[in-house]
This record gives sequence, structure tokens and C-alpha cells, in this order.
Amino acid sequence: MKMDECDEPDCAATLKELDAFLDDELSPAAKASIHHHLECCPDCHGAFDFHAELKQVIGEKCRNEEMPPDLLARIERCFSTDFDGDGVIG
Repeated sequence: MKMDECDEPDCAATLKELDAFLDDELSPAAKASIHHHLECCPDCHGAFDFHAELKQVIGEKCRNEEMPPDLLARIERCFSTDFDGDGVIG
């Protein structure tokens, strides 16, 4: 299918689901729908490429960089959640 033959004009819904699509967190039907839309919508395809590359760069940085000492504490306070399991938030 050519990009100019798109029959699914719902770009907002597609863009909203890009992260879930990239993380393979969607149902097979939702993945197929987004995949079809990306094949035929140049704007959404460009956004997909950007998100995919950004996700890759962030992933590489997270694996190669040490977390600043107070970052986890700030994140825990923002979400009021004990992410590291030490019994303390923050």
C-alpha cells in the first residue's frame, strides 16, 4: 500500500499509542491497525521513526550512565512509591 492511500485518518490515536506499540504492549488487532496506519501516513511514520530512535538513545544512555544519587528519591516522592524496596519514599 502506498503512503498516500491511507484509509485511517486517525493520526491522534496512532500517535497516542506509539510508545505502547514500540514496547509491544498492544493487542494483535491494535498493533495491526497502527502498523497499517504507519505504512500509509507519512506524518505518523516520521513521528514513529523519531520515537523509535529516541527510545533507543535513552535506553543506551540508561545502560551506560550511572543514575544521579538523588534521582530515585525525587522520582519516589513524585509518585509516592517506594521503587527500590527500602521501605522509604524519597
